[in-house]
Amino acid sequence: MASQSTATTKSAFRKHMPDLSLPRFTTMKKQTPYEYAKEFIEGGKPPWFHGLFLHWKRLLKEPYTGISNDGIFDLHDDGIPIASIVLATEDLISILSESQRQKLCYHIDSSEWRTWSNPEFLLSDKGIRLEEITPEQRTAVMMILQVTLSPEGYEKAVGAMRVNGFLGDLVESPNIMNEFSYNFVLFGEPSVDTPWGLSFYGHHLCLNIFFYKTQIAISPWFTGAEPNLIDDGPYNGTQILYREEALGLELMQSLPVAKQETSQVYKLMKDPTMPWGRWNHDDQRHLCGAYRDNRIIPYEGILVSELELAQQGLIIAICREFLSYLPTRALENRLEQIMGWFHETYWCWIGGFGDEDPFYYRIQSPVVIIEFDHHSGVFLDNKEPAKFHIHTLLRTPNGGDYGMALRQLIPRLKQEYEWEG
Repeated sequence: MASQSTATTKSAFRKHMPDLSLPRFTTMKKQTPYEYAKEFIEGGKPPWFHGLFLHWKRLLKEPYTGISNDGIFDLHDDGIPIASIVLATEDLISILSESQRQKLCYHIDSSEWRTWSNPEFLLSDKGIRLEEITPEQRTAVMMILQVTLSPEGYEKAVGAMRVNGFLGDLVESPNIMNEFSYNFVLFGEPSVDTPWGLSFYGHHLCLNIFFYKTQIAISPWFTGAEPNLIDDGPYNGTQILYREEALGLELMQSLPVAKQETSQVYKLMKDPTMPWGRWNHDDQRHLCGAYRDNRIIPYEGILVSELELAQQGLIIAICREFLSYLPTRALENRLEQIMGWFHETYWCWIGGFGDEDPFYYRIQSPVVIIEFDHHSGVFLDNKEPAKFHIHTLLRTPNGGDYGMALRQLIPRLKQEYEWEG
């Protein structure tokens, strides 16, 4: 996704290039994704990540839960081109080998829906991996995304993939991070009239998409970038997530002092007043990352209904940007739903709100959770959060992730089974 990049933005991350002679990088550049992941999973290093991996395994054993969905979600027409999506998916299946089809397809109620993750190491090897299939098959996978997502959403997804490839080149480890370091999985049978879905996941891009007739749910999803600007090579000028950043800062700076103070729940990005666990290694300030399907998140900050109309307009603009993966009618339907809950929607902020300050923000209601966070370096060596490393995600609370709330409304499914995760 092109933007007006500046020399200042370019130099920001270039000052934080890591020492590629360190064993971490000299080893990584020689490994396959499977060898690399095995060290994390079995080697116990770093200890914090091994502990996190064991914790994720425990979380996965919990059944998927959610409070009552009555009156929150409904079945409706999003106008998605379901016949074209089904056809594109069938085209892919037709050119796969039998072993590839076996890896690709899961039951719609499989708990494997929940095993997506956004780090560069491959923790859950399911589906087909784009870097390992033929160019024809890879094109077919991307065509499914293209006919499913909005043009803007598809551009953002491709931008995230290209940024990942750029990072792999920067740290000389394209085996681990490249434009096609992503897995694609199907859940259920592609159909124009029964529910099914797909997952597309890898470093800094994870999309979980549920279909029922002409209705679509994209949730949870994660999009990130380190750095968020490509300043060299064939995709020079590609930049993602800058509008989400700019709109959030504009809103916070527009608030009167009293409302800024109410919104700002912590002044520092790693604030000493934070309770234990509020900041963590894997997600930093994020609360809704991978494997956090059942987390209880208290509201923080200020009610959106207490903001001026112009500021509510900025909330809408942020939501629209986060919903941009959705096709037009689905986006408008979802936005209308979110606006209908402004009386129970909260805006909160962590960090400063000067032009150069890194920050975190969250929009939270019974029907959506949106998170934006500037991170410290994972591959670049900035020890403090920087504006060139961004993580964003969207969740649908009250059972809305993975289309679960919608499944409970489909008469046949409601009668015949209860999903047990």
